[in-house]
Amino acid sequence: MRKEFAQIRRDRRLAISLILPPTVQILLFGFALDATVSHLRLGVIDWSRTPESRELIATLTESKSFRLGGYYSAVADLENAISRGKLDAGIVVPYPFAHDVRRGTPIDVQLLLNAANTNTATIARGYAEGVILSYNQTLAAEGIRPKVLPVRAAPEGRGVVNTVTAFLYNPGLVNAWFIVTGTFGVLLILNGSLVASTAMIKERERGTVEQLLMTPARTGEIVIAKILPLFILLMMMASLAIVIMRLFFAVPVRGSLLLVMLSAALCILCGIGIGTFIATFTKSAQQSQLTAFFINPPLATLSGSLTPVEAMPQWLQPVTWLNPIRHFGIIARATLMKGSGLDVLWPNFLALIGFTLVMLSLSIWRFRKQLG
Repeated sequence: MRKEFAQIRRDRRLAISLILPPTVQILLFGFALDATVSHLRLGVIDWSRTPESRELIATLTESKSFRLGGYYSAVADLENAISRGKLDAGIVVPYPFAHDVRRGTPIDVQLLLNAANTNTATIARGYAEGVILSYNQTLAAEGIRPKVLPVRAAPEGRGVVNTVTAFLYNPGLVNAWFIVTGTFGVLLILNGSLVASTAMIKERERGTVEQLLMTPARTGEIVIAKILPLFILLMMMASLAIVIMRLFFAVPVRGSLLLVMLSAALCILCGIGIGTFIATFTKSAQQSQLTAFFINPPLATLSGSLTPVEAMPQWLQPVTWLNPIRHFGIIARATLMKGSGLDVLWPNFLALIGFTLVMLSLSIWRFRKQLG
């Protein structure tokens, strides 16, 4: 073990890879991967040119959701601007807009959206509907019966059901809390596998494996001496990641931090097992990296760490239960944000233990066979 720590201390690139990439990835994902869409460029065709139409356009463009991208005289020009990427959306206000608003008759206002990015288009439509609903309420306060959108109003003289929404566990709707807690699990598995496989490959390329075999140490002692220093360093990386999540994104710690660290330790051991297993089948660092490419990206994609599992196809969702990152993500989010304990999360904890035992057993078996 002293030999391993001395070797790691001399390897500056390994030390940097355990500090710099996790910090950059958590910060980058936390700040950049945000489902909130704001300041969409809105093109306007106002054939009405009345105070009522200008008020509608001002209501849209003065919100944080849209900003004015310019006025157009023809629908073809507006569609061309959207297709060229100059605009994200467009609105067409018909000529009899003010007349229909005053009479209380239904009005069709066309909203054009660039649906190449379906997520942005769906969010923009929701924003527009919300803003126009607010405009309708403004007209109602002035004594005008608005029908700008085909919103079905309740008949007069009957009760109206209103919903009061309470956001539990994340009242501020901070999207970064979901992203960074999921990225945390991905970093543990991916860094554990990459560091372990790189260390094993370098040991073989330098020829020190043969020197270890000439020592009185038994095979099990050699395996433990190889794994334990990496495990300690990766646990330090996990502690650093939790500090970053707490300082930069104010992720709460409502449950047991010990439970999070124990599940992180299992995730790291599982990653080390994957990396060691890969290293026993490859002969160079390039082969190891190419082999890991077919394992690590599917693990990250099917983990539910960056996108909800519910958004995946129905036939693919059961496959995600075979992914240790998903179980860790459930434990981390439930413990940190909900304050859940082991009485609720024991199935996921047992699954992590099972994955860790299987991967470590396979990697140790392969490594001992290789030493033999």
